Amino acid sequence: MSEAVELDPVESKMWITVTINGSKDTYLVEQRLTLADFIRKQVGLPGTHLGCEHGSCGACTIIMGNRAVRSCLLLAVQADGESIETVESLAENGVLSPLQEAFHANHALQCGYCTSGFLMSLVARLREGPIESEAEAREALSGNICRCTGYTGMVAAVMSLSSANGQNGEGV
Repeated sequence: MSEAVELDPVESKMWITVTINGSKDTYLVEQRLTLADFIRKQVGLPGTHLGCEHGSCGACTIIMGNRAVRSCLLLAVQADGESIETVESLAENGVLSPLQEAFHANHALQCGYCTSGFLMSLVARLREGPIESEAEAREALSGNICRCTGYTGMVAAVMSLSSANGQNGEGV
């Protein structure tokens, strides 16, 4: 019978440097800590939600390195040297971003639990170029799941934003 190996608590941690919502800092993290838990618990940004914790629902979506990623599927140590944006980065001085305003105006949310993931997925997609059709809007939303509402309001929000501004992803 083999003996259990006890990890040295010092060796199970690692220093990482990340830029989160424009602020660069260094953190000591457990090597097995998920990026979602790091953002929520260690950094103190609760807008990144955990739903399924398997990468299926999209509630934990953030932007890392200009790409929408599922933070529940990554370890915090994988973010070392990266730039991260969370939903908290969207509103400035209490003023909602145009995308957040469009969600509000089009009743595109219900309980709000999944909303941050939808918003971050859409921000990443809109930075690639405008969404010009309902089919493109639905495709952009397809990686996230909402269990409370239909997607009609979200599609309307995306379409109102894109058509009103010829949106190219700046200022979303």
